[in-house]
Amino acid sequence: MTEADRRSIRIAAALIVDSEGRTLLVRKRGTQTFMQAGGKIEPHESPADALVRELEEELGVRIEPQAMEYLGVFTAQAANEADHIVNAEAFCIRADLAVSPAREIEEIVWIAPGDDTLPLAPLTRDHLLPIARVLSGAQRA
Repeated sequence: MTEADRRSIRIAAALIVDSEGRTLLVRKRGTQTFMQAGGKIEPHESPADALVRELEEELGVRIEPQAMEYLGVFTAQAANEADHIVNAEAFCIRADLAVSPAREIEEIVWIAPGDDTLPLAPLTRDHLLPIARVLSGAQRA
């Protein structure tokens, strides 16, 4: 394993967009930045299985893998772990969900497409919110 591998965190992330074009973001306990729900992929899990597990643990919702659209792999600076990067397998979920914060999640927000007032994780700000803005524009068309 190389030094770069040790400083890389492999995660699954959910870009959840509701029928109003809003994007769901979460903030973990003890942190300041908002990001997508999701988390680390265990060695025995596929990215989709990891995301299903994480969404159930963090938000109390069960999403079927076929309801998720694969977006690809995105790399960004980790928000809460210095000197680390995240390699995120990202999925889009278009749904109106009733969610509740659980486990390490302290706060949940739904943000409008152009809202950039919150402190955002680099993955969220640089990669996933731009996709959400495109999806929101397409939904209004």
